[in-house]
Amino acid sequence: MKTRAVSVLSVSWQFNRSVVVLMLCLATVAVTQVQPPSRYQATLESLNQHPLPQWYADAKLGIFVHWGLYSVPGWAPLVHPEHDFTAPDYIKNNPYAEWYLNVMRIDGSPTQAYHREHYGADYDYYNFAPTFDQEIKKWSPDAWAKTFRDAGAKYVVLTTKHHDGFTLWPSATPNPKLPADRQHATRDIVGELTTAVNQQGLRMGLYYSGGYDWTFVPGPIRTAADYQSVKPQSEAYGKYADAQVRELIQRYRPAVIWNDIDYPKSGHPLELMAEYYNAVPDGVIDDRFGVKHSDFKSPEYQVLDKISPTKWEECRGLGRSFGYNRAEGEAETIAPDELIYLLVDIVSKNGNLLLDVGPEADGTIPPVQMKRLEALGAWLKQNGEAIYGTHPWQTAEGKTSEGIPLRFTKSDAAVYATLLGTPKTPTITLKSTSPKAGTQISLLGEAKPLVWSQHGSDIEVTLPTTLPGQYAYVLKMAGPVSVAGVTQ
Repeated sequence: MKTRAVSVLSVSWQFNRSVVVLMLCLATVAVTQVQPPSRYQATLESLNQHPLPQWYADAKLGIFVHWGLYSVPGWAPLVHPEHDFTAPDYIKNNPYAEWYLNVMRIDGSPTQAYHREHYGADYDYYNFAPTFDQEIKKWSPDAWAKTFRDAGAKYVVLTTKHHDGFTLWPSATPNPKLPADRQHATRDIVGELTTAVNQQGLRMGLYYSGGYDWTFVPGPIRTAADYQSVKPQSEAYGKYADAQVRELIQRYRPAVIWNDIDYPKSGHPLELMAEYYNAVPDGVIDDRFGVKHSDFKSPEYQVLDKISPTKWEECRGLGRSFGYNRAEGEAETIAPDELIYLLVDIVSKNGNLLLDVGPEADGTIPPVQMKRLEALGAWLKQNGEAIYGTHPWQTAEGKTSEGIPLRFTKSDAAVYATLLGTPKTPTITLKSTSPKAGTQISLLGEAKPLVWSQHGSDIEVTLPTTLPGQYAYVLKMAGPVSVAGVTQ
């Protein structure tokens, strides 16, 4: 999913600086003066007046949680690391463990072979329900919430119902296709985690698979054409999906509604969106309902190469799968430095990162994933000032003369240049960067200001002998900074 991205601060060379500043100020005023309707209606005209909530723009990091019956077998083949979704053999060798039910029914697939070896050819997928219910007795929602807070996340999104149709809350809307004891978890996982997350000062969002429900249209998806044909469109499913989404809104008041794949044409997504905004005015909605309204775009395992004027959120797993895959280890999990570079890159281009963990059936977050969360949290504790509540600068990317990649963000008081790597020299040179004379430059995590000097359009900065922290280092320039002749 590619988003056309253009810097929101690009301006013509023919305008002088005072005109540019005036235009930006007027634009800011114009945005803040837009008033949302007192009550939203089920029309695109009304819904598209919904402003992006400041909390979401400022949050930058959320935690995605994929947890369900697929967490019991918890397996997928270790293939397609680049997530080349259109590859001819992708469906048969799907690396997403949460697609276990689909792939186990494709003859000759590695997942089918795994299922037969460990459970038997005739073992029904929904027989994992009693095991899951037994395992979740060990789960601590408070432990999860603290882990997510310590990782630096500001919101959490939980899968309430994935494509298999099993729900993580005791829905009052019965599934007509499943036995009563196979429809939902015995614990109200959605409710318990919502309470725990809110107690940690985080916001709680809910994922719902509106586009697929393999209890209504089983599939399986074997070819690319099946992606569309397996979407349930019956009147019964439309009423069912509407009722469950409405139930989630009314019961849990989520900060995010994160629908997936699409929404049934027999359903009423615009009505649900209006009801949601009226119930949760500062909530946000993703772009996967199949209608022309959303608060953000949601590329998957993809990043942008330029600043986007539209808010976006990359979703991806710490490994190759969203759901728990017991086959994954260090080699399949993003390295700590790459994870931090990814977050900084996304934020510099007006994005958020929705980073997924795939817990085991008993709620244990795999140690290899915990290590990444701990590293990310430690880095953000020192350098979060350059992430939370920031905006894109005039340009997202740069490079030092020594070859270290840079990413820029800005606040009202400073411009931040994050070095995506460890300097090997006592000084570094930032190209095409001109702070105002007298500007204080400091390194986050270091108390003393740094010595710097201007050389043409570049600046040379002397670094401390010992750098604070690890992986990525943030230079804070407290004052006006110009690049390419435009001051900001």
